[in-house]
Amino acid sequence: MSAPLYIKVKDADNVAIAVHDIPRGTEIMPGVVTREDIPQAHKIALTDIPKGGEVVRYGVVLGCAKAPIPVGAWINEHMLDLPQSPGLDDMPYGTSLVPMEELPDPPRRTWMGYRNKTGPAGTRNLLGIVTTVQCAAGVVNVAVERIKRELLPKYPNVDGVVAVNHPYGCGVAIKAREAHIPIRAVTNLIRHPNFGGELMVVGLGCEKLTYDMVLPPEDITPENTLTLQDYRGHDAMMQALMEMAERKLKRLNERRREELPLSELLIGMQCGGSDAFSGLTANPSAGYAADMLVKGGATVLFSEVTEVRDGVHLLAARCRDAAARDKLAAEMKWYDDYLDAGGVDRDANPTPGNKKGGLANIVEKAMGSIAKSGTAPIEEVLSPAEKPHKHGLIYAATPASDIVCGPCQLASGIGLQVFMTGRGTPYGLAAAPVIKVCSRNEMKEHWFDLIDVNAGPIATGEKTIADVGAELFHLILDVASGVKKPYSDQYGFHNDLCIFNPAPIT
Repeated sequence: MSAPLYIKVKDADNVAIAVHDIPRGTEIMPGVVTREDIPQAHKIALTDIPKGGEVVRYGVVLGCAKAPIPVGAWINEHMLDLPQSPGLDDMPYGTSLVPMEELPDPPRRTWMGYRNKTGPAGTRNLLGIVTTVQCAAGVVNVAVERIKRELLPKYPNVDGVVAVNHPYGCGVAIKAREAHIPIRAVTNLIRHPNFGGELMVVGLGCEKLTYDMVLPPEDITPENTLTLQDYRGHDAMMQALMEMAERKLKRLNERRREELPLSELLIGMQCGGSDAFSGLTANPSAGYAADMLVKGGATVLFSEVTEVRDGVHLLAARCRDAAARDKLAAEMKWYDDYLDAGGVDRDANPTPGNKKGGLANIVEKAMGSIAKSGTAPIEEVLSPAEKPHKHGLIYAATPASDIVCGPCQLASGIGLQVFMTGRGTPYGLAAAPVIKVCSRNEMKEHWFDLIDVNAGPIATGEKTIADVGAELFHLILDVASGVKKPYSDQYGFHNDLCIFNPAPIT
């Protein structure tokens, strides 16, 4: 059977997506002949669309035509007016709840992880060194390299040492209305599940983010905190850091993996560098894996406010109760106001790469983004960097920016992240492994040794969403169990952490 020329998602759609570049003059279906060359992943008009007419994909109105669009024409981002955002008041909830028994069965229900006293288990056994201020980052980075070189070989059961640096801590309005968001992020990063309960917090000594803002009184001790200004010169600082690290490493070295139920696993779903295939291949297969994980008892977070805003009513329908629906609406409203204060709207989100990959606007991007959540009911909605209180599928409200969403999800406690991409990105996190899933065969061929899972065969008809979803499910458990390393960890491709700070910088 020949590979398909196009993909049409819903019967109501009046556009289709080109599976590969389609030359001008190609009849893709009876009555539809391309009027120009159609780039891969871009939209083809399947009917004549008048000026002001609706352009429909996923059964959703992406926008209205700025000018008449003839059948067979290439539809791109310049041709549509953005529709109004869905309303947030009194959204129906619980109307699209899929019974748990209808989710796909997980072929495995246990994994090998590091049990913690509280919260989810760790997927790695790491020494995490968290700074309270960017001013300490240079010293900590040098210390980490020495720790890796001089101390870590003595402790073979420790997977690594991670410097958790960030741009927050000073030069900020520490008591501003929204300052609780970055403070909560730093607080929760200190106790990340992959750090095994060993606290190592390094401050400068004159910053605004003081220890008492991120630690309870009983933990503010010389055992857990180190202030650089207390030491006379470089060598004294380094010696103190090395001695403190070695005490932590000795205890971490005693930890061992053990067989655990999926209820001890917390993972995050994120997408970046998306294209028009992301919502057809990579994200749905991740959603299938998410459904398997949830049915097995695991907790799965998905995020990115601007990339779900235009489908918020679809998420509300999956909320288990009114509390989740109300929190969802409140987080969307907060972000609407945040964008408005900056003089932009949600369509400031798509990048040039997104558009080159066939995404016309944020509505189209959002419909594809939501697919990574699967079909399970939404049990809870979190504010940025908040820890979950329930198991199952959870919406964690974060910015869509990869390098901001990642730290927010880390602060929420994910031990592993699955990252879908259409255009390609070497993104990774030092504190938790990141599995990369691409949306098309060409991306895997181009970055054959950077992409972990290829969902492209779904578009060409060689595999199903269930096939790739099951493959991804097994890889998630293998990586979480330490059996396999994703490429980002093999190469050490780890991004800086950008803590979300909507409060003023002074």
